[in-house]
Amino acid sequence: MDVIKVKANSRTAAVAGAIAGVMREHKHAVIQAIGAGAVNQSVKALVLAKGYLAEDGIIIVCIPEFVDVEIDGKVRTAVKLTVEPR
Repeated sequence: MDVIKVKANSRTAAVAGAIAGVMREHKHAVIQAIGAGAVNQSVKALVLAKGYLAEDGIIIVCIPEFVDVEIDGKVRTAVKLTVEPR
């Protein structure tokens, strides 16, 4: 399963749809965001996805953590949001 990577300019509805789709298919999703704007978009998308999935009777929880990722040879700290069914 791929990581859903979110940017500050990502459309929340599109990210929410991706989260919901991955949850329906794999029962587990991982979102990664670097920077305040990207984390903001990720959290808003999670709220939307929660509503989409609730219509299907799927209740989700989110487990946040910091992770180090390498981008262009530099190590950056990202927020990783693991989404699982409750």
